[in-house]
Amino acid sequence: MSFRRKRKKKDRRRFRGVYLLPNLITTGSLFAGFYAIVASMDGRFYAAAWAILIAMILDGLDGRVARMTKTTSGFGVQYDSLADLVAFGVAPGIMTYLWALKDFKQFGWAAAFLFVVCGALRLARFNVQQGSFDPRYFNGLPIPAAAVMVAASVAFYHELGEMAPQGSRFILGMMYVLSFLMVSNIKYISFKKVELFRRHPFHTLVGLVLIFVAVAAVPNILGFVLMAAYVASGPISTFMYHRREALTPKGEGETPPPKLTEGLDLGGGGEA
Repeated sequence: MSFRRKRKKKDRRRFRGVYLLPNLITTGSLFAGFYAIVASMDGRFYAAAWAILIAMILDGLDGRVARMTKTTSGFGVQYDSLADLVAFGVAPGIMTYLWALKDFKQFGWAAAFLFVVCGALRLARFNVQQGSFDPRYFNGLPIPAAAVMVAASVAFYHELGEMAPQGSRFILGMMYVLSFLMVSNIKYISFKKVELFRRHPFHTLVGLVLIFVAVAAVPNILGFVLMAAYVASGPISTFMYHRREALTPKGEGETPPPKLTEGLDLGGGGEA
């Protein structure tokens, strides 16, 4: 009996509570994912797509807020991963099946389920590999990027006037490709090392302003184009790297592999 009492006191000391601000932001991301599921069941796929986009924005904020306020925790990492699975795995899977994959029957729901399970595997691998790879790159397509690619496709079809492209082979193939990219070892730039609080060349600001204005003018079209470019950037850069490596004589101009980083980042995930 005394052993049980000591064990409970030790557990209470280990878990003294949670930080509110980053976990509330994570809850907002989870709510947006849940809303996307409800909207999809009601046939409001465009609203569901925007809900997934909002979930991605909140997901990018929670980890950064936790690091800036020094409120990182293991609890935040686990909660963030569970929220990501709902917002970026289950929600886009259900949305895409109801929107475009029903006519494919078993191939349709298999594609939607494969997207969900590959997203879950991607999150699990991200959690155990944190601190083992160059933080400038992601190992495989991040699940938020895959989900936003699906949401951008819905918005793109909406802009073109095709609200429910049933039987779209492009959407079916895209789901299988995105699933493969999430569990692949293809490297994607993470943008984690972009320094926003230091001086940059003036033309960098001008370029970003032009991109912002263009996306604001036609968000559904340019959002799809930008996401497609990011998804394609991984395979293209990997192909160019291996091609350059094959053409370069051994011992000359070899690019060393990314160095391993030490330590485990408990910043609440956010970009798995």
